[in-house]
This record gives sequence, C-alpha cells and structure tokens, in this order.
Amino acid sequence: MMLYDIITAFWRDWVVLKHRMIKFILSRMVAPILYLVAFGWGLGKSINAGGGSYLDFLVPGILALNSMNIAFNSLSPLHGERVYHKSIEEYFTAPINPLSFAIGKILAAILRGMISSAIIIVLARIFGADFSITPLFLLVLALNSAIFAEIGFYAAMTIDSYEDMGRFNTYILMPMSFLCGTFFSPDKLPLVFYYFIHVLPLTHTSLLLREISRGAVPSMVSFGVLLLYTAGCFLLCARVTKKAQE
Repeated sequence: MMLYDIITAFWRDWVVLKHRMIKFILSRMVAPILYLVAFGWGLGKSINAGGGSYLDFLVPGILALNSMNIAFNSLSPLHGERVYHKSIEEYFTAPINPLSFAIGKILAAILRGMISSAIIIVLARIFGADFSITPLFLLVLALNSAIFAEIGFYAAMTIDSYEDMGRFNTYILMPMSFLCGTFFSPDKLPLVFYYFIHVLPLTHTSLLLREISRGAVPSMVSFGVLLLYTAGCFLLCARVTKKAQE
C-alpha cells in the first residue's frame, strides 16, 4: 500500500514534468553551455589541470553543482503550496500515507536532477570532454540529488516566506556552488576552510565524480559521507512531515 502511495505522489509530478519536458530540457541547457564555453573553452585553455584538460576536470564539478540546484529547486513549489495556496493540506487529508507523499516528491526531484545531468553529459561529450560513466558514477549523482531534494523538501516544509527561501539559496547553496570543488580543487584553500568544506556533501560528490570519471579508486569515506547525509536528511524530512500532519 505504501508503495502505491509513493507512486501516486511521484506520478503527479511526473505528469507535470512530461508536459513541460521540452521547456525543461531547453532551460537546463543554458547554464551548462555557458560554463562549458566560458570555463572549458575560454579560461580552461590557460589552466593546467594536472595531466588532463581543465574541461575534463570541470565536467564532474558542473554535474555535482547542477544536480544540487535542480534537485533542491524542484521542491521550491511545495513551499508555495504550503504557505500561500494552502493546498498541501489536501495531500494530508487524502487517503495517502504522509511519508509516502514525502518520498514521492523527493523521487520526482531526483528524477529531474538525473535528467538534467544526462543533458550535461551529452553536451560535455559534444564539447570534447573525456570522462568515464559507470553505474557507480550515476549512483553518486543520484545520492547527491537525493540529499539536496531532501534538503529542499525540509526547507519548503519549514521556511515561512519566499524571502527566506531566497536567503537559504544565498547563504547555503551559493557558497557550496563555488567552494566545494566544483571549479577548483579544495586542496588550494587555506587549512581552516579546507576542513569546513570537507564537511559539506557537495565536496564529496565532486571528489567522487572526478575519481570515478578518470578511473581512480573512489574514496569510501566520501561515499560514506553521502550515505550518512542521505539517511540523516531523510529522517529530518520524515520528522517535519509528521509534524505538518498534526
């Protein structure tokens, strides 16, 4: 029964995405193309990435950054439904398990993150990037999408205004976008920042994707950190969903 409820919640978002798929794909192509042109072809020509091209170094970081933003922002409409439209109560009064609702929403956000990542992978190949795609590579992307989908769900269920949602992006997501190994190695940062950055999940996603893409042995510590974040954030989602139902 719970599986059916999860599919029901997921299917609603899938139907919406399916009808907007062309617009979704085209809109998700703009930022990656700009990154690839500006950093990969432009700035990348003058950067030594330690034996490989900067474009090859850049693509895993862009994938980590993109899956974070897409998964998180996919849950932003839920904030409007809860605070302004008051339509979220309809879900909780419907004959559906509230936790199944949360899981369905998170899975739909993960799907958006993975579709957007697939677009970047295709574009990166067109731009001449050389990197390996393995099942483990895709699993890391899915875990990253799951973590930030869960964070997005938690934010949407707890933050009380659009302004605060914007501040969340400014103070949490934006610093991670530039500091967590997306455009440069965190090894270059001062020691105090280095340890702080390595507490954040996006850093471990970037590191894992780069290691896997060049055929190196992935860090089990980084993989464990992502699993820990996934489980911990899910527990927060379950707690806030139960509280919203009361």
